Amino acid sequence: MQNKGEATLPNRYDPKPFRTTARIVGVLYLAGMVVGIGGNLLIQSILGGPDLSTIAANSTLLAMGVVLWLSTVAGDAAHGILMFPVLKPHSERAAVGYLGARIIDATFIAVMALLILVQIPLGIEYLNAGSSNTSYLQALSAVLTEANLYAYEFAMITVGVAGLILCSMFYRTQLVPRLLAVWGLIGYAILLLGSVLQVLGFNLNSIQAIPGGLWELFIGVWLIVKGFNTSSQLPSAPTISSTTHVVTPPLVGSATP
Repeated sequence: MQNKGEATLPNRYDPKPFRTTARIVGVLYLAGMVVGIGGNLLIQSILGGPDLSTIAANSTLLAMGVVLWLSTVAGDAAHGILMFPVLKPHSERAAVGYLGARIIDATFIAVMALLILVQIPLGIEYLNAGSSNTSYLQALSAVLTEANLYAYEFAMITVGVAGLILCSMFYRTQLVPRLLAVWGLIGYAILLLGSVLQVLGFNLNSIQAIPGGLWELFIGVWLIVKGFNTSSQLPSAPTISSTTHVVTPPLVGSATP
């Protein structure tokens, strides 16, 4: 109960504005998963063809797949931007770390998309070469494909780091139930370790992404429906007293007892 004579300052940490943020973040999780999987299936179906003629014949579809992947770039960066004001009252270091990790992740995905787009002129050159020796084009395409995979794995390593930062803050602040935070910590730890192993040459067939992917699917729905549980964790608003005490200076020459 507020004492008489005290006025509460405007609460900068009012959880109500974060309700919309939670919904947008939840939608981004779900949309990123749908768009990312759809774009990846489209890209892999074309890059997995017998030779570069498949790429040349399906260049428009390949470009569409790349555009889908590029849309996830905006989504990944948006995650960091939207979560910054949510995390900052609890830990500015974590808020900056998550934002930075998400931007790095988006950068690697953008590089990956560029490496895929370069395959299109290679495919056209392959067709124009006709019956001449095109082995060098196939070799260059294979190198670009490997570089594309490395860029993807480095992006997933960064996603793992970002996810660990986010879920550790979820656990500390209980913005979501701690059980969900623990699930996320385990999922992103597996993703981080598995992606490092992929870079080192171990082929895990992307199974390391399953626990974290399922978490993102679930947390996306959770945030849309439930939002953040901020009411008990946000810093309390400061108060100021409206009662002033006037101290009267002693009169000059007055006698003291």
